[in-house]
Amino acid sequence: MHVIVLGAGITGITSAWYLRQAGHEVTVIDRQPAAGLETSYANGGQISVSHAEPWANPGAPLKVLKWLMKEDAPLLFRLRADAAQWRWGLAFLRECLPGRTAHNIRNIVSLGMYSRAKLRELRAATGIQYDQRSQGILHFYTSEAEYAAAQEPARIMREQGCELDMKTPDECVAIEPALAQCRHQIVGGSMTPSDESGDAHRFTQELARRCAEAGVHFRYETRLLGIERRGDAIEQIVTADAGGRVERLRADSYVLCLGSFSRGFARELGVDLNIYPAKGYSVTLPVTSAEHSYQVSLTDDEYKLVFSRLGERLRIAGTAELNGYDSSLNLARCEAIVRRTRELFPQMTDGSGAQYWTGLRPATPSNLPYIGRSRIANLFLNTGHGTLGWTHGCGSGAAIADIVGGRRPEFDYAFTGLDEGQVLMRPRLAG
Repeated sequence: MHVIVLGAGITGITSAWYLRQAGHEVTVIDRQPAAGLETSYANGGQISVSHAEPWANPGAPLKVLKWLMKEDAPLLFRLRADAAQWRWGLAFLRECLPGRTAHNIRNIVSLGMYSRAKLRELRAATGIQYDQRSQGILHFYTSEAEYAAAQEPARIMREQGCELDMKTPDECVAIEPALAQCRHQIVGGSMTPSDESGDAHRFTQELARRCAEAGVHFRYETRLLGIERRGDAIEQIVTADAGGRVERLRADSYVLCLGSFSRGFARELGVDLNIYPAKGYSVTLPVTSAEHSYQVSLTDDEYKLVFSRLGERLRIAGTAELNGYDSSLNLARCEAIVRRTRELFPQMTDGSGAQYWTGLRPATPSNLPYIGRSRIANLFLNTGHGTLGWTHGCGSGAAIADIVGGRRPEFDYAFTGLDEGQVLMRPRLAG
């Protein structure tokens, strides 16, 4: 069948790859001039199955209140007269219940482990290179209370098969010697040796090139103007190219991978997706002191920052700002990332040469993405991955290709937000 994939970020390109591998004719549409130029451009770089505790957890409401109006807060709600934001926030509070958090952790781990395995298969089959490292991810804590609170989520992750070992401060330094610079602050950590890191932007562009070689058609610099529906199915979409030429495109099926903009597209068809943009930031620094720079990918729990080594670049990313679709760069939040980095690694960098970036991450209240068939017969969803688009990209792409082709996905996952009758298949909940 002919499938149009809407969006050329990490989830759109992996969807296109697996759909093409399954024998479908595939066309990818994106408003940018190339793949991976929006949310996939400069993210944290982690393939982090161990990053499975969602933002919505029992300790989150008090933290959010404490951080309210604090300009450099890890999670900042800028309250607006925006019904979508308030609706999202109320659903977020519901997901903070202990039972919901445990449910979400299990599904995030299930998808993450499957996706990591698919990434490794793809890498072995294609030889794709993207500054990848397979040294694991070390999560370190500088708060006794946060370290104690991490024990229960870690237990749930281990029950799901995630290899995650708690570490003492000295063991953390032994794993990553660069942490000796902040050893006095560390109270403990956790290590997931099977996790990875790499440049999501480079991966997305390299895989897009292989998609094109395999016969996938790309229509870049193409805007979506409208959708024409007949009955319970999309009949065609209306697009405009860079020169303004309007064209109507038809396909047998459509896969929605538009990130934070998926909600607006779906709403035109009467499909309700509770996705809200969470603006994230990253800083990229050059390696100027190799002997004091980290090699292992790290997560700083207190400030919710992730650190990845991308060749001769240091990528530090994190924070979330819920402020609608504002994509302007907030210098205060960027400088806060550099300040924390210098506190932890004073010998590694003085902050010079920093490159700042921000992107809108498509967040759901539960942190679980939408993967499955919508109530529109030929519209499929692969969106809402929040901070874990890179971690879950290959697994989500493989799963949606299975669903479009009428096959049961290979992993256990509750397809979030979709009623039982709206999905082609609904595997049992993992665990």
